Amino acid sequence: MVRDGYFYGLALLLVAIVVYLLTGGWLWALIPILLAFFFLWFFRDPERAIPQGYGLIVSPADGLVTEVTTFETPRGPRQRISIFLNVFNVHVNRSPISGTLSDVHYQKGKYLNAMNPASAEQNEQCVATVAGEDIEVTFKQIAGLLARRIVFVPKAGDRIGRGDRVGLIKFGSRVDVILPVGVKIVVTKGIKVKGGSSILAEINPAAVDQLEKAAELEALV
Repeated sequence: MVRDGYFYGLALLLVAIVVYLLTGGWLWALIPILLAFFFLWFFRDPERAIPQGYGLIVSPADGLVTEVTTFETPRGPRQRISIFLNVFNVHVNRSPISGTLSDVHYQKGKYLNAMNPASAEQNEQCVATVAGEDIEVTFKQIAGLLARRIVFVPKAGDRIGRGDRVGLIKFGSRVDVILPVGVKIVVTKGIKVKGGSSILAEINPAAVDQLEKAAELEALV
C-alpha cells in the first residue's frame, strides 16, 4: 500500500473516535470509518508480474484505453495511447520501459475531465521521458476532474526498469504514452490494462531507427 493510504486512513479513524466520544454513538462515526476503509483500499499497491523479453512496452497505469491515435510533433509523427483511470482503479504508476529518465517536466494547468481531449495539453501534468536502448518513450501523468495531486518520485538521470513504480495520481486521472510511429501497438480502444503487466506495444528496431532518422532530416530542412 502507498503510505498516503495510512495517513488518510488513520486520520479518519481518529476522526471517528472523536465523533463517537462527542455523540456517544457509532452512527455518525460510521461515515469517517467507511471513508477510512475506502482510502486504505484506494491506495493499494499490488505486486505485478512484469513481462520479460526484448522490445516490450508495458502500460504505466491501470485503466481503460480510450484512444489510440497518430499526431504530429516538431520531431515528426508520433503515436499516442491514452489510458483513463477512474476512482476504482489502482493509481500507482510504473515505467513503460527500462532505461534512463532523460527528462521530467511538471506543468501547472486546469482540471478538465480526463476524457476531454483538451486535457492532454491544458491540464496539470507531469511529462517523463525514458531513453531505452532502442527507443525513447514519453508518458504523461495528467490530472483529471477529481485529481488534485500528481506524484513522480524519480529524478532526471535516474535509471529505472520496466514496470518499476514511479509515482501516482490521486483519484480520477489519465496517462498518455507517446511512441514513435515505427512501434507496433497491440492494444485497441476499449481494452482494460494493468500497470506494469499489460503489454501496450512492441519495438521494431529497424523501423524505429529509420523513422527517427527521417524525422531528424525533415526537422533540418
